[in-house]
Amino acid sequence: MASELMSLLAPQPVALAIAVVADLGIGDPAYRLHPVRLIGDVLVTIERSLRAIGAEGYVGGSVLFVSLAVLSVAAVAFTLRVSLMASNSLAWIVHTLLLYTLLALGDLLRHAWRVEDALTRKDLGAARQAVAMLVGRDTDRMDSAACRRTAIESMSENLTDGFVSALFWYGLAGLPGLVIFKVVSTMDSMVGFKTAEYLRFGWCGARLDDAMNYVPARLVGGLIAAVAVVVPACSSRKAWTVAVAQHSILPSPNSGWGEAAMAGAIQRRLVGPLWNRGVLVTDVWLGDPQDPPAGTRDDLMRATVVTLAGGLVAALLVEGILLS
Repeated sequence: MASELMSLLAPQPVALAIAVVADLGIGDPAYRLHPVRLIGDVLVTIERSLRAIGAEGYVGGSVLFVSLAVLSVAAVAFTLRVSLMASNSLAWIVHTLLLYTLLALGDLLRHAWRVEDALTRKDLGAARQAVAMLVGRDTDRMDSAACRRTAIESMSENLTDGFVSALFWYGLAGLPGLVIFKVVSTMDSMVGFKTAEYLRFGWCGARLDDAMNYVPARLVGGLIAAVAVVVPACSSRKAWTVAVAQHSILPSPNSGWGEAAMAGAIQRRLVGPLWNRGVLVTDVWLGDPQDPPAGTRDDLMRATVVTLAGGLVAALLVEGILLS
């Protein structure tokens, strides 16, 4: 039983293929026991307990990570073990379903195109609402071009932490690696803030998120440059040169790779003035200074094609490695 369980926790190429197809075709399933939602619920409970005993600094944040990681991996192992007691086939199906629910490329593309759907209807308010579901910045100042730029930026950034990093850690360490990555990603989104309340407590999650996305982010820069070769009106050369030259402009050590590469690939400038709670956060631009700012439907379409193609190539590469 133990050896069978270990085998089920390991990467499964057929399960990965099915999970990717399901993610693109169906999207992220919405149900109460979704693993990421459960991780978030447990995080809130543990955080409340740690703060109650005064563990609100670096140690508390580290204990939060260890607790969440151990509990999450144990829960997955237990679920597979119970399934395995019924049949090998059921356990394999459970593995595939867990993997499917932890990939997020399909929903990323759908969220971005909700912005375009709203703009096609000339409903700027709905477009801003759709953008607000993708980013935490102010949307009330955004015109249609800024809404589309934000959707493009979200796709290029989240291609890393929503899909390629998940594939990377699944291929490297199976379901345990993927689950730990999701724990770290959830911690970063829920407690990884640079505020007085979370600066020290959220440090562990934020730094681990940087570390676990470090290699995948750079792979995404290369993937975007590679697929730009075959996407009309895109530039592979510019994607890579802009990524190398400008990835460090953004404060995150990782997000700049995807966004800068995308700006070069679609030959449009991204970012521009960003406001958060009424304060101008940045007004820098990514991309070739000679290129116009992104903002048209065609720009969003090209970015969507590049994002999808990059994600599929990443999945095929992991499949190839697992089958070799």
